[in-house]
Amino acid sequence: MTNIPMPAHFKEAYPLSPSLQAVKKQRDEELRRILTGEDDRFLLIIGPCSADDPDAACDYVGRLAAVQEKIKDKVMIVPRIYTNKPRTNGQGYKGMMHQPDPEGKPNISEGIIAIRKMHLRAISESHLTAADEMLYPENFIYIDDLLSYHAVGARSVENQQHRLTASGIDAPVGMKNPTSGDLAVLFNSIVAAQSKHTFLYRQEEVSTQGNPLAHAILRGSVNRHGESIPNYHYEDLIKTRQTYETYNLENPAVIVDINHANSSKQHDEQPRIAKEILYSRRYNDNLGKIIKGLMIESYIVGGAQKIDEHVYGRSITDPCLGWPDSERLMYEIADRL
Repeated sequence: MTNIPMPAHFKEAYPLSPSLQAVKKQRDEELRRILTGEDDRFLLIIGPCSADDPDAACDYVGRLAAVQEKIKDKVMIVPRIYTNKPRTNGQGYKGMMHQPDPEGKPNISEGIIAIRKMHLRAISESHLTAADEMLYPENFIYIDDLLSYHAVGARSVENQQHRLTASGIDAPVGMKNPTSGDLAVLFNSIVAAQSKHTFLYRQEEVSTQGNPLAHAILRGSVNRHGESIPNYHYEDLIKTRQTYETYNLENPAVIVDINHANSSKQHDEQPRIAKEILYSRRYNDNLGKIIKGLMIESYIVGGAQKIDEHVYGRSITDPCLGWPDSERLMYEIADRL
């Protein structure tokens, strides 16, 4: 057993400078305004399935920053810098926090240092703050000062500790629908995240005030035969809006994940799916108000590779849309808003 230093140790050793704290504060406020409806810009949470190479990840985020400058009046871009990866059967690469070297042995202390350095570099070079998945509730506190958006995955959203931890996060938390697609599970998770709680967290009794920016992410589902069932079609979006009305939650908002089960992991289908969702928003004004953005899996080189292939900027987990298609898609989205 290896003792991991407390989060404060890493934050003091690898701090966010005052000037970059101001950048994050501004972006946090912009995100809040989009999700509350005070700002009508569209949100794009976009980036690789997993960030395994700091050089490629920061290169990619720099490319996003150049696009952001051109479409900033219509779109806010939040890079995906995902450093904890869920594994369905527990096998395989679990993300940079576990393995700073994907081909090396797990080393969580070194992993925390590596991801803090990567985030600090990305913010410094691009002035974009990122999103990550809260795979482990006890881990997010090691980088919460660097992130502007958190996602709770389809396999975690039913977990009580994830829900209660989300209620204490001072940033937007997207709750994905479970793999079953059950909307009741999804909306109960949002209720829990928006509510006050007292619970045990990292050996302390903590109390939270509830997170009014907790919201829904639609990512498709899987039936009992293992077949993907999308939930981005017009009827699915209408049903989600109606369910929001039933639950009477604060700041109703939906982000649509256009990969995973919504694309049957056919990454090249993401542009087509994005355009259908944008059409649904334009066709129905009520959907236009509630669908706040898209989650897109994208990297420098399209597709995926094995860990030992070493293609710069290509995913070593799920396949991603390549940069030329991603850049074109972002501009097309801005044009269609």
